[in-house]
Amino acid sequence: MVNIFIDGSAGTTGLKLAERLAGREGLNFLTADEEHRKDAATRRELINAADIAFLCLPDASAVESVSFIENPNTAVIDTSTAHRTAEGWTYGFPELTGHDKIAAAKRIANPGCHASGFIALIAPLTRAGLIAKDAALTAFSLTGYTGGGKKMIAQYEDPSRDPLYDAPRLYALTQQHKHLPEMQKVCGLETAPLFCPIVADFPRGMEVTVPLHKSQLKGTAKDIAEVYREIYAEGLVRYADAADADGLLSAGAMAGKDSMQVSVFGNDERILLVSRFDNLGKGASGAAIQNMNILLGVDEATGLNI
Repeated sequence: MVNIFIDGSAGTTGLKLAERLAGREGLNFLTADEEHRKDAATRRELINAADIAFLCLPDASAVESVSFIENPNTAVIDTSTAHRTAEGWTYGFPELTGHDKIAAAKRIANPGCHASGFIALIAPLTRAGLIAKDAALTAFSLTGYTGGGKKMIAQYEDPSRDPLYDAPRLYALTQQHKHLPEMQKVCGLETAPLFCPIVADFPRGMEVTVPLHKSQLKGTAKDIAEVYREIYAEGLVRYADAADADGLLSAGAMAGKDSMQVSVFGNDERILLVSRFDNLGKGASGAAIQNMNILLGVDEATGLNI
């Protein structure tokens, strides 16, 4: 029996993890009553009793939880931003980090949702030399509102909400989005991309687009597709070379799934790299469960919707 502790089980990701793992054989959940859920002593006791601890907390609280750990056998999967670029932590994107590294890790930083889509597109290309590490890139990311947590979900689902919520809204206007450090580091870029995240009035789904001019690429769109086909031949990320049935690309096409599609569109002069996935799936709880499965030595897709 594997002891599981979800620190921050009342948040969006924590609730989704608890819901998805409930009833799964071989897992024993360590929980605190509501009165002691945030109590430091209780959290310390539970995290040290856990084989695997999920941290679904704000950054400062996640750092505090890690400081509680005295048990060398406790493995941590942190869904916060706190440790994604930290030394000694393994970045939890198995398709690029490597399954063996995840399996051997005790400290795993679960990727950010927007970051997952960008990294899936760009990291293979910088590694293959198709995009230079000094490239100045731009990325657009369209996301469902559930990625904003309980407060944003309540705002969007409020019947008396502001009419401005009816249309897509651009945010992170100061170019200080919290996912930028991992996007830059994991892709090996010298500068962070110009990043334009957009939240819209649909609950789940994400579509990340990176536009490229021919001059930014050491190769062709066909070369990119070949790299994607090779590196994503197995696993939860796959190459797809077709749009939706109507010729368009819906940001909600992968809603409810834990897999990801990467695609290449455009022409010889102007190219669009696109990843589509669920912001709560491969972008959050789905990725955390995938990492847990690898730690446990079971099929990585166990309990996931592919």
